Amino acid sequence: MTQDKLWQASANELAKRIAAGEVSAVDAVTASVERMRAVNPAINAVVDDLGDAAIAEARGLDSEFAKNGPVGPLHGVPVTIKENIDQKGHATPNGVVAFKDLIAPDDAPFVTNLRQAGAIVIGRTNTPEFSFRGTTDNPLHGRTFNPWNDWASSGGSSGGASSAVMSGMGAIAHGNDIGGSLRFPSTATGAATVKPGLGRTPAYNPSQKEERGLIAQLMSVQGVIAREVADVRLAMKSAIHYDPHDPWQVPMPFEGPAVEGPVKVAFTRNAHGFELHPAVDKALTTARDCLIDAGYDVVEAEPPNARLIGEEATRTLFGETKALLLDTMRQFGSPEFNTYWDHCLEIAPPYEGDDLLRAFARRSGHLREWQLFLHEYPLVLTPFLLQPIYAWNRDMEGREGAEEVMLKGFYSFAMNFMGLPAGNVPANYNDGLPIGVQIVGRRFREDMILDACEAIEDRVGIMAHKLFERD
Repeated sequence: MTQDKLWQASANELAKRIAAGEVSAVDAVTASVERMRAVNPAINAVVDDLGDAAIAEARGLDSEFAKNGPVGPLHGVPVTIKENIDQKGHATPNGVVAFKDLIAPDDAPFVTNLRQAGAIVIGRTNTPEFSFRGTTDNPLHGRTFNPWNDWASSGGSSGGASSAVMSGMGAIAHGNDIGGSLRFPSTATGAATVKPGLGRTPAYNPSQKEERGLIAQLMSVQGVIAREVADVRLAMKSAIHYDPHDPWQVPMPFEGPAVEGPVKVAFTRNAHGFELHPAVDKALTTARDCLIDAGYDVVEAEPPNARLIGEEATRTLFGETKALLLDTMRQFGSPEFNTYWDHCLEIAPPYEGDDLLRAFARRSGHLREWQLFLHEYPLVLTPFLLQPIYAWNRDMEGREGAEEVMLKGFYSFAMNFMGLPAGNVPANYNDGLPIGVQIVGRRFREDMILDACEAIEDRVGIMAHKLFERD
């Protein structure tokens, strides 16, 4: 790969070439910064350009490398950080105009972990208002475009992260996920990701004035999006470094024990009363065949009701959000956002009072059923979305648009509610857009999920390469 195409290199390739002395951190970071400045005006994925500071930091890393070698496994790798977690000296507006001057006093632990591993932050990425939509647009920074075409959504809420990394603006993008915010954007753009399980990665914002609600604590996780599965794995190994700011984090090694014999995978294409689009059906069939070819024992088996659990997740989260955040959202959200939120409350009526407490209690029962299922089938291959990615503003096209995005996202929401890890990888390319599938796994077995995602990617191909051919 020529020096002027270094922005296309994977994080693994960059780390290896930098460690071998073939390229410098300055080379790698400069290439990504130049790419960012060339394409971001059309994509609007990065909303805070930190390129100059990043190049200066890369020079310091090169000096350190000359003395002592790499500072960590991500030495010199350019990354982006989503604008809803803290980075010292920069705003954490969460897509809200009123919060544009909320300056972080220190780095969030996830940022610290990546930087201590040697990663260099080149920019901060866009997110919708309150990070609460399935697409990425807000009055503060505007819309983030899908690099495949202008019609399609970039996904949400980590749409800036996914569009950035798929466009070559950094090799790894930080994102987070309370209901699908790593997986929706990855599906939209053809990226790879794994939503970590509860307790896997640290979460804390030094700028926060109060604690989040309990269900938000249980459902929300920090993670990464990358162009290929191996880069997700590389970044996750550094991202899980223990930080005591997060009471939920469990210090566990990334790799778990091997499973004896062929790994059993439960396979479902159940749309639970909705229509499954033929392109999604083809992606599922392809993913199944890829896993069989790779030696997995794939069995058609029906896991506990994902639609029911997804609806429980939405109504429980909305109940807590209504109780704790509604006044803030009404005061600082745009009129369009608040109309959208009204539709959400109609579609998934929030649990309140004793009903909310009972929904919290039922969560453990849902998780118990899934854990028993995962005891027999360590991995589960499911649809993610039931159709190709929707139009960029579909969720704000009245109640019907909000229903199309929200009601059909139950395979996503259910996994957040239970705190189970779930990966996403493209398995089809249809009408100019990638189609992703989901693989769910046991707690703290993101490694097994990524193994299976990689088995699919090995046969389907890395979707970013197809995108770069159009460059």
